[in-house]
Amino acid sequence: MRRQLVCVAALAISFGASPASADPFSDLAALPTFYTDATMKTMKPMAGFKKAWFALSKHDRVKMTKACNDPAMGKRHAQFCANVPALGGAD
Repeated sequence: MRRQLVCVAALAISFGASPASADPFSDLAALPTFYTDATMKTMKPMAGFKKAWFALSKHDRVKMTKACNDPAMGKRHAQFCANVPALGGAD
């Protein structure tokens, strides 16, 4: 019985943790500030991107930098992630 309880608890934790770590870009309300349009298809020029980048908290910049370093995530957000190293990542 105890083994069953441990397995169920581990399963519940794993289901609860996966959506939160799936895409750090999805839970950031500031993400639209990097784009010129509401559909988030056209990135702002580097000056506007830089202003929006440094308006984020250091925690959010670190989270986004780590996501950009992940090959799968970097590919999904290629245009955004191409600008991050130019700004020194999370510094």
